[in-house]
Amino acid sequence: MSSFSKLRAIMTREDKVSLLVLLFMSIVLSIIETVGISAIMPFITLASNPAKVLENEYSIIIYNFFEFNTTTEFIIFFGVVLILFYIFRAVYSMVFNYMLNKFSSGRFHIFSVRLFKNYTNLPYKEFVKKNSAELTKRIVNETSYLSSYINRVLMMVSEFFTLLFLYVLLFYVNWEMTLVLSAFMGVMVFFLIFILKNRIKSQGEKRAVRQSEFYKVLNETFGNFKLIKLIQNEEKIYKEFSDASYGFARANIINNTLNQLPRLSLETVAFGLLISIVVFVLYRYEDPSFVLPIISMYALALYRMLPAVNRILTNYNQTMFYAKSLDIMYEEFSYTPLIEGKDNIEFNDKIELKKISYEYVKSKLVLQDISLTINKGDKIAFVGQSGSGKSTLVDLIIGLYKPISGEIYIDDIKITSQNIKSFRSKVGYIPQSIYLFDGTVGENVAFGYEYDESKIIEVLKKANIHEFLDTKEGIYTNVGDGGIQLSGGQKQRIGIARALYSNPEILVLDEATSALDNETEAKIMDEIYEISEDKTLFIIAHRLSTVEQCARKIKMENGKILY
Repeated sequence: MSSFSKLRAIMTREDKVSLLVLLFMSIVLSIIETVGISAIMPFITLASNPAKVLENEYSIIIYNFFEFNTTTEFIIFFGVVLILFYIFRAVYSMVFNYMLNKFSSGRFHIFSVRLFKNYTNLPYKEFVKKNSAELTKRIVNETSYLSSYINRVLMMVSEFFTLLFLYVLLFYVNWEMTLVLSAFMGVMVFFLIFILKNRIKSQGEKRAVRQSEFYKVLNETFGNFKLIKLIQNEEKIYKEFSDASYGFARANIINNTLNQLPRLSLETVAFGLLISIVVFVLYRYEDPSFVLPIISMYALALYRMLPAVNRILTNYNQTMFYAKSLDIMYEEFSYTPLIEGKDNIEFNDKIELKKISYEYVKSKLVLQDISLTINKGDKIAFVGQSGSGKSTLVDLIIGLYKPISGEIYIDDIKITSQNIKSFRSKVGYIPQSIYLFDGTVGENVAFGYEYDESKIIEVLKKANIHEFLDTKEGIYTNVGDGGIQLSGGQKQRIGIARALYSNPEILVLDEATSALDNETEAKIMDEIYEISEDKTLFIIAHRLSTVEQCARKIKMENGKILY
C-alpha cells in the first residue's frame, strides 16, 4: 500500500476537510508569491525609464484612471502599492504557516490520544504480550514523527504550487531560457532524489530500531535499580545504553548531513545558471538596458524558486526518514479493539461457569471444561502448583479474559462484551506486586477515580495504615517511584485501600501476601477477612496458611478442578 493510501486510512473525515482548506490556502499563497515576483519586472522597467509609463497599454490606463500629474507620481504610487502588497503577503504567509503547523502539530495530540485509547482498550490477553517501552515510544515519539511527516508533506504541496506558478511566469517571459533552466534543475533534482532516497529511508528505519532499544534499556535499568546496585555490572548496561544512543544519534547525524546536499548543490547550479542567463540576454538583445528588468525578475524568481526546490527535496527526504513512523502508525490504527458496551449487570445471587475452556497458545489448553458455581458472599481459595491454571481461572471469572468456549452467567444473565465493563467495575483487585507511582498516598489510592479525601481516609483506616501515615504527612505522604519509600507491608496495605476505594462487591487477592513474612502476612490476612465480611472473596495462594480461614477451597491441577 502506498504512503498516500496509508495516510488517508489513518485520517478522519475532519482531517481531510482541514487538508482541503490548507490546499486551497496554499494555492492562494502561491498565486500571491507569483504576483509579487511578476510585479518586479514592470516596476524596475518603468522606474529605470519613466517615459514608458505613457507608452505601455496597461500603465496608461491606470495613469489616466487615477489622474496622475507626472510619471514620477505614478511610479511612487506603484511602489507604495507593491510595499502594501508585500506586507499583505507576509501576513497571509504567517496565517497560512500558523494553520499548517496547527494542523500538523495537532495531529500529534490526536494520534497520541487515539493510540493511548487503543492500547488501554486492548484485551488483557493482548496487552500482556506487548512491551511497555515500545508502547511508550509509539505514543510519545512515533506520533510526533508522524505529525512531522504530515507537516513535511503539506510543505511539499505548498512549495510545489509556488514552483509551478513561478515556472509558468518565467516560461511566459522567455520560454527558451526557462527550458534550459528546467533541464539543468530537473537533472539535478532527479540525481539528488535518486542518490539520497534509499540512504535516508534506511537511516529512518535504523532510527526506529535504535530508539526502541533506547527505551528498553531505560525501562529495564530504572525498573531494576536495586538489583543493579547489587550486581555491580554497570559497565554492561552502560555499553547497551551507549550503543542504542549512538545508533540513534548516528542515524540523525547522517540524515541531517544528507539533507544539506540539495541546498549546496542547487545553489551552485543556480548561480552558474544566473550568470549564464546574463550572458545569454546580452548576446540575444545587445542592449544592456534590456538586461536589468529580465535579470531582476529571474534573480528574484530564482531567489524564491531555489528555496522552494530545496524545501521540496528536504521535506521529501524527511518523509523518507519518517516513513517508518507512518508504517508503524498505520499498522497500529488498522487494529480496532473490541468496543465494550455499558449495559448494567447486577450481582445478587451467583456466578456460574459452564464448560469453560481457555488457551494462550492455539491448541494448548490451560483450562479444560471448567464448570463452577460461586455464590455471593463466598470466601473461596484457589490453590495449586504454579501453572495449574488458578490465576487464569480467576482472571476469566472477573472478566479479564474471554473463554474460547463455554459461557459465564451472573444471576442467569450471560456475560457479553456489552455488560462486561459493568461486571468488572464490581471487582477490587490486589496483586502480588503493588505498583505505586511517584505521587502521594491519596493520589495512588484514588488512581483512576475521582479524588475524594474523606473516602481515601476511610479506606486507609480499613487497611490499617492511616495511623502510620499520621506520623508522616497523612494522605499527602509521597511514596516515591514504585513505592520505594514504603515497606512491603505498607505498600500492600495501600494496595488494599486502592482495591476498596470503589467499594467493590468482589475482592480478589492474587498471591497478594506471598512476598511478606509470616507475621505480616497473618496480620494482613486477618484484616482482609474482616474487611471482606460482606463481600465475595477470591484468594489465589500457594501457602495453606494464607487460606485457612476460607470456607471453600478449590484445588487446580493441569487446568482442571480436582475438588
